Amino acid sequence: MPADARDWAVEEFGHTALGDPRRTARLVNMAERLAGHAHGNLTKAFGVEAERQGAYRWLENEEVLQESVADAAGEACARSSAAFPFVFVPIDETSATLTDPLGLKGFGAVGPSNRQARGIHAISALAVSPEGETLGVLAQRLWMRPPPCPARRRRRSKKESARRLAARQRACRMRSTAQKETQHWIEVAEASARRCADQAPETRCWFQIDRGGDGAPILTALEGSGQLWTVRSSWNRRVRRASGASSYLRQELESHGWVGHLWFNVAAGPHRTARRALVIVRIHQVVLDLRDPRTSQRTPLEVQAVWAQEVGTCPSREAPLDWLLLTNRRVSTFAEAQQVLDGYATRWRIEEVHRTWKRGGCHVESTQLHSEAAIKKWATLLFIVAARIEHLKTLARTSPELPASVELSAHEIRALLLLKRKQKKRTEVVPDTMPSIGQAVRWMADLGGYTGKSSGGPPGSVTIGRGLAKVLACVEVLEALEEEGSEM
Repeated sequence: MPADARDWAVEEFGHTALGDPRRTARLVNMAERLAGHAHGNLTKAFGVEAERQGAYRWLENEEVLQESVADAAGEACARSSAAFPFVFVPIDETSATLTDPLGLKGFGAVGPSNRQARGIHAISALAVSPEGETLGVLAQRLWMRPPPCPARRRRRSKKESARRLAARQRACRMRSTAQKETQHWIEVAEASARRCADQAPETRCWFQIDRGGDGAPILTALEGSGQLWTVRSSWNRRVRRASGASSYLRQELESHGWVGHLWFNVAAGPHRTARRALVIVRIHQVVLDLRDPRTSQRTPLEVQAVWAQEVGTCPSREAPLDWLLLTNRRVSTFAEAQQVLDGYATRWRIEEVHRTWKRGGCHVESTQLHSEAAIKKWATLLFIVAARIEHLKTLARTSPELPASVELSAHEIRALLLLKRKQKKRTEVVPDTMPSIGQAVRWMADLGGYTGKSSGGPPGSVTIGRGLAKVLACVEVLEALEEEGSEM
């Protein structure tokens, strides 16, 4: 990615086809501003009245399409991926809850039906380098479900609720893939592969998908994409043996001994203790017996199965690690199995972007916009900014020794040094030489409230985003002083 916020905005959106160059210029200006002052509420994101009104007009313009913004960012991300023989492409779904207490904005339902919550759904694909650096957003689909049904006061019996649930499940099975949200997964994967083929023909995608993508239509589409893929199994699927007999996936793998063991660093999370986990690994080639619930047609799919199970290191009352991965990557050795597991671990990158998008720095759920079209454009723009924040964070972790100039402009480095010197500890020395990117990001986090080891880990997107906002505010002052000096 370009070092300067302006250069980044031009690289991402400078070629967006919006029908009028003035709309593209407005998009670039908005992205540049959001790069250091991201917030879901437009009033907080754009402090100057002229910028705020221009952003409102741009978002409400019917000629500006959300798809055009996502396409431009996807092409820029694909160009960044051209430097690698392959990129990991995590795909995942999330939803953002939006403010609509009276139900007057027409937002769709999100979450459990008893919550009566409203908002927007998103499926996105990131590009992650082989070293684990977040490169950008390759593709995205946003949509709204129908509004939630009014809450019923009458409580149904368990028998009636079960009957209604079974009826809904039967109706769902009878719909084609194109009529289901499953189609969004397929479209995002296809768009990612197409953009890499156009902008980075020598780069191959390696899709990384969680259990939500373990469906026969998605597996079939991934296999037909010509790209690598890994999907975490959600079902103990039926498999076909060479003899013609059938078995089940986990039982088939259990009949083969493990080929090696690994140690994984498990981060703390909800209902999960940070630990160093020991996992044993099994590998086996199987033929899945995929079944279309609508037509009952069965299709064989040959895959490699890699099963990692935690043993002996999981605290009591917690679920141990249990990854059963399906992939079309050739796996015949323990080293190849380890690469599959390492690739799947990059899927957490997209969850981190989701957190930054919703709460960690961009606060998309704070928006007060009313129209579906405006919210989609605003949410997409904030998602791309969230990916840039995560890019800065992961680069500082994967390549901390690189000079800060690979991501920060001269003004940003100068502003960071000035602010750090003002805040530094009594025994701390801030040199005049070029800091490394790892040191620069740590200083940004310090400016944003990072407290070191007591924070529970390396700097995250929240503190980095806060520090970056302070740095860019200082940059504006430095640039204004420089311009004023040149005019005198």
